[in-house]
Amino acid sequence: MTQQAVRWTADQVLALAPDAASRKAGSKLGAAGPWSQAGTTEEGTVWGLCRGSGSKPYRTVVDIADSAGPAYKCSCPSRKFPCKHALGLLLLWAGADGAVESGQAPDWAAEWLEGRRRRAEGGGSGASSTGDPEAARRRAERRAERITAGAAELEQRLADLLRGGLASAERAGYGMWEETAARMIDAQAPGLAARVRELGAIPSSGPGWPVRLLEECALLHLLDQGWLRRERLPDGVAATVRSRVGLPGSADGPPLRDSWLVLAQYDTADARLTTRRIWLYGAGSGRTALLLSYGAAGRAPELALPVGLSFEADLSGYPGSGQLRSALGERFSAPAPSAIRPTGLTTAQAAARYGEALRDDPWLDSCPVTLDRVVPTPDGDLWQLADLDGELALPLSPSALSRPELWRLVALSGGAPVTVFGECGHRGFTPLTAWPEGKGEAVPLC
Repeated sequence: MTQQAVRWTADQVLALAPDAASRKAGSKLGAAGPWSQAGTTEEGTVWGLCRGSGSKPYRTVVDIADSAGPAYKCSCPSRKFPCKHALGLLLLWAGADGAVESGQAPDWAAEWLEGRRRRAEGGGSGASSTGDPEAARRRAERRAERITAGAAELEQRLADLLRGGLASAERAGYGMWEETAARMIDAQAPGLAARVRELGAIPSSGPGWPVRLLEECALLHLLDQGWLRRERLPDGVAATVRSRVGLPGSADGPPLRDSWLVLAQYDTADARLTTRRIWLYGAGSGRTALLLSYGAAGRAPELALPVGLSFEADLSGYPGSGQLRSALGERFSAPAPSAIRPTGLTTAQAAARYGEALRDDPWLDSCPVTLDRVVPTPDGDLWQLADLDGELALPLSPSALSRPELWRLVALSGGAPVTVFGECGHRGFTPLTAWPEGKGEAVPLC
């Protein structure tokens, strides 16, 4: 594979940015001005020195061919991955002006790469202990007992809320919910705690909040009852309940080797954790899979895959009915440009797909779908994606309407049909990536 064959586009580089500020700062460093001694190898390494505010330039190196996705090293103090210097270097490399030439990596870059190779080769040689299976079983039983007690207590609190009327939730304020969530954490049920905290925000969410609160209370009641009666459930549904309650699972499905197209990548964050979601599409299997990666508060997860590229790898699925989450196994190729596009659906088929997904997981907010040949059209103050014949349409979600990327989608379409991948749920459709009619690169929208 030649160097030119694996060049990325600017959109694919910027899709790796951990946030909007990094994307903006990295774009400013994508020109040759601040860079010196920039170079690359055909194996997939890019390096360079970036002039900063200090007396010494920042040393930046990117390993594009790393088996777990692009890896970054920069001497700047930033805690973001990739930092603005790594993004700027990749933008410089992605350009067609020859600013980054082939060559031999300098010692400082070669030493870092060699260290990574040694750690990768020795990663499986350390001693490991499976522990005492009987002790593990007893710990699992004790945790299940605590969760059961927490679920029973939560059921009583929901019953008290409905008996006293939903108006009492507005008067009680958020403190009542936070105290209940703390009780669920004590019961070792973080999934229940997260849903309780979401309930606490509904009474202040604007008109119609009682209906939304009742809906979410019903879903939480259903989850409680699912846990309390999990022995009577089919295996797949029981696994979904365990996952929703917050019990950890492992990717125990058989490995599936395929050529995986990176459909989308985006981060969500709270005070404790940054979660990165990466959607993949298997060219041979037609399967859509989700990779999750985590970073501590204030730090972006290290796993990053450029949108629109594809790579060959093994994926193993997690247990649960309709579960799309997978674990990335062995990689057989580096991400490279691809003409692969996911199979598209009509808007009616997309809505039906979400309904089918709810059958397996009633607590699912949305499911991934690709809409084929749709046109962004205004609907009063809102927007929707309409089939080419204009007879049916899906409304865009409130989160999509508040993002500037909506106008990028409208501009890409220009009134012509586009292919759009996104998440379809009860709040509407959230577009994540789009392709123009005919041939053309994937355009990230998140």
